[in-house]
Amino acid sequence: MPPSQFRRAVAALASRCRWPRPGLGTAFLAAPILVASVLPLLVFAHESHPAAAPAAVGTEERAFLEENEAAMTKMMNDMAAKPTGDIDRDFVAMMSPHHQGAIDMAVIELRYGKNEQLRRIAQEIIVDQMQEIAAMKLAIGEPATDTTPAPTQPPSAPNTTVHHHPGMQMDMSTGMKK
Repeated sequence: MPPSQFRRAVAALASRCRWPRPGLGTAFLAAPILVASVLPLLVFAHESHPAAAPAAVGTEERAFLEENEAAMTKMMNDMAAKPTGDIDRDFVAMMSPHHQGAIDMAVIELRYGKNEQLRRIAQEIIVDQMQEIAAMKLAIGEPATDTTPAPTQPPSAPNTTVHHHPGMQMDMSTGMKK
């Protein structure tokens, strides 16, 4: 059906129907309908991020899933910034944790991932997202944050071996030697 015919059909239907005037009664009628339509979506969204790893998952996979869940939770919590009235600052306050979440997840990929193509993509994500965060902060007059390399080893493991050379320091992270 062409759009013009569709509009005419909707207009004809609307003219035959007597919709209740907006008011308290309409709100009481609409509220349960709204809740009934949104509730399944909320349940589905919650189920898409399991709280615990399946029992058959190995130790490395379990550590990956736990770190990834922690990164996602941190990102979502940090994105819930209180509005300040300055749209640009509010945008940066919400987007910076979003980009940091991508960095955190990319670091986790570098810790546990085996696919070299995905590991390179994760490295690019880290660089790109750090640049985006810095650019957004500079755009609102804030200094860019520290851009030290992200650790690619789990927090409990010693993450670097430092070799001293005259005038130069090299970080030979074991996760980057692959």
